[in-house]
Amino acid sequence: MDLQQHSHRRFNPLTREWVLVSPHRTQRPWLGQVEPAVLQTEPSYDPACYLCPGNARANGHCNPSYHGPFVYDNDFPALLPDTPANHLDSGGLLVAESERGICRVVCFSPQHNLTLARMCMDQIRPVVDTWADQFAQLIALRDISHVQIFENRGEMMGSSNPHPHCQIWANQTVPNEVAKEQESLADYSIAQNCCLLCDYLALERKQNERIVCENESFVQLVPFWAYWPFETMLLSKKHLSGLDDLSAAERTDLAEILKCACARYDNLFAAPFPYAMGFHQRLAGDGARDLAHLHAHYYPPLLRSATVRKFVAGYELFAMPQRDFTPESAAQRLREVTIR
Repeated sequence: MDLQQHSHRRFNPLTREWVLVSPHRTQRPWLGQVEPAVLQTEPSYDPACYLCPGNARANGHCNPSYHGPFVYDNDFPALLPDTPANHLDSGGLLVAESERGICRVVCFSPQHNLTLARMCMDQIRPVVDTWADQFAQLIALRDISHVQIFENRGEMMGSSNPHPHCQIWANQTVPNEVAKEQESLADYSIAQNCCLLCDYLALERKQNERIVCENESFVQLVPFWAYWPFETMLLSKKHLSGLDDLSAAERTDLAEILKCACARYDNLFAAPFPYAMGFHQRLAGDGARDLAHLHAHYYPPLLRSATVRKFVAGYELFAMPQRDFTPESAAQRLREVTIR
């Protein structure tokens, strides 16, 4: 099968869903919406920014004059720790139940105009340490089953504030996408007596078609089943269950590959490149460390250039995901980008 010329389906073993790939369609002209390619410039301090040091937030609290990462409970959380327990079930058709949780914000730096791509290693490493500490703290709580660390970068991804930051949502139950992955990992472990992502990473490193870059501890690659045109995954080379399992050297390696991943996006398209990034780690409970394999997903919405956005519509809404640009082509373009 010629995967670079002929239409085909690719299977995602993590979600057990298929993606339709139509590489010949990259030749079609684009007549859809085009985003203006505008270079965004921000000041190092914005008096109107609710994340900058010393500024007031919407609830009236003032941020401290922080110098490194700063964590606070979200002023407008999607989840609350004291939500009363309740359940609704009308014949199995109208079903709802209460959900408790904790939402936090992590500011990466006091400098308003930075991104992970533009931060130095000495600035990114404390962010990794903060993520690890927050994850360990939250996953140990009695009513928490899952902790999601994620970053929405850019207005296109719904981020209303350019200040470098991410969010952490800790859920009472396991969210949908994570549940799919966990079920697949568990079934593969039973059937093969091995980790799905360990085996997958070994195969990718052997073929070396979709790997973008790697260091001693991590690999960035475009997954074989990628849905978004320039989607990538970061995977730990060792079978580690969470950020808190990383050694000091591995945390530094993660900081390095995070900077490189973001810089490649910025240099291939236009800075700051918009994306959604999220870590998947172990769930709460016994046996979770053996099953989970630390990894992160990057989902950028741009199709072929800095101005062409990919919308989910039509066939993708009603049938299945579809893409024109192959993962191999995306990986090659990302590999060729000069990091500066």
